[in-house]
Amino acid sequence: MLCPYSLTIPGGVQMQVLGLARELRAMGHEVRVLGPCDGAPPEPFVTPLGNSLPTAANGSIAPLAPDASAALRTIRALNDEDFDIIHLHEPLAPGVTMTALLLRLAPTIGTFHAAGDSTSYRMLNKAVRWLASRIDIRVAVSKDAEMLAARYLGGTYELLGNGVELSRYGIRNQPTTVEKTASPTIFFVGRHEPRKGLDVLLASLAYLPADVRLWIASDGPDTEGLMAKYAAESRITWLGRVSDAEKIRRMTQASVFCAPSLHGESFGVVLLEAMASGTPVVASDIDGYQNVATHDVDALLVEPGDERALAAALAKVMANPRLSQRLVEAGRRRVESSSMRTLAQQYVELYERALEMERSGAGDGYATGLGRKTEDPRRSRKANRMLSLLEKRRVRRTQRP
Repeated sequence: MLCPYSLTIPGGVQMQVLGLARELRAMGHEVRVLGPCDGAPPEPFVTPLGNSLPTAANGSIAPLAPDASAALRTIRALNDEDFDIIHLHEPLAPGVTMTALLLRLAPTIGTFHAAGDSTSYRMLNKAVRWLASRIDIRVAVSKDAEMLAARYLGGTYELLGNGVELSRYGIRNQPTTVEKTASPTIFFVGRHEPRKGLDVLLASLAYLPADVRLWIASDGPDTEGLMAKYAAESRITWLGRVSDAEKIRRMTQASVFCAPSLHGESFGVVLLEAMASGTPVVASDIDGYQNVATHDVDALLVEPGDERALAAALAKVMANPRLSQRLVEAGRRRVESSSMRTLAQQYVELYERALEMERSGAGDGYATGLGRKTEDPRRSRKANRMLSLLEKRRVRRTQRP
């Protein structure tokens, strides 16, 4: 599996890649994850491909590795390992997944996560459509992700939502040893940038009772400004980046989890994580979150950007134990259908289908003339040619005055 985003920086795609790999390995499959790492790899089965560079993408800043050094490491790793299946998450993101797709050394699965719009898909349409044609089986994590990919790339897509490793959460660890906080507490985790709506949540504090506390995890480009703006607000605890274990503990302890995003969410797996933690959810009523939650059934959904409506929903959940418990119970039922084990089993079926397509020569990638991985000696020659070209480019760059 290849991830274009740094595996040492928290993110939804990274979490899905690592979680799916853990589940597949637990099922007895040999899985390696390749991706950028800014520091020590987060798991023993991760092969680091270099550091990431902050890159603007989808209204956010993504930790990608589009440099030649990362491309060289990617090609070497793929050529040396001789994988049966290559699974690319965000296959057309600049960097390691695009490199793997250009090389295409094995039957290839591509999972599309992004929703909304894509400037690169629009501006480079001919190139990205050609690259997408090298994917044997395309997967979208939601209808919104499918709409974006199909609009610019065409093709057909399997619809497989994101999964949650239920064994790591309270839903499968009963009785839980983590108790709720004594004071009503809201928990937020997400990148501190406009589309995540953290500023809306902070503004909503003015309409909430004085005993309400707010835990804010992670960081981002807006952190410094928001901390300065709300420096006098003693009810806020700025946690910074937290580990997965700390995130789950805080999520379980909180009275309510809040996801006030304004746009750009394709699935909303963080809502499922809160449900798996046994915590009621208040979130924005946007398409991505509607893929996961239903208003007044397993969450309360409010108009995005409306701090008064957000405060009212948060106060309602924290002040009404019966409502809170109803949302928690419905959330538990909802999340059971989104286990990572179920998702892993569905991907195994796709891997087997891709291998059968390889044997029959029916994969989309064969239209490019690559031939069969196990029989065609051009495979290694192609990798060596790309390595040579990239190495020459790297040397020229280092020799510049």
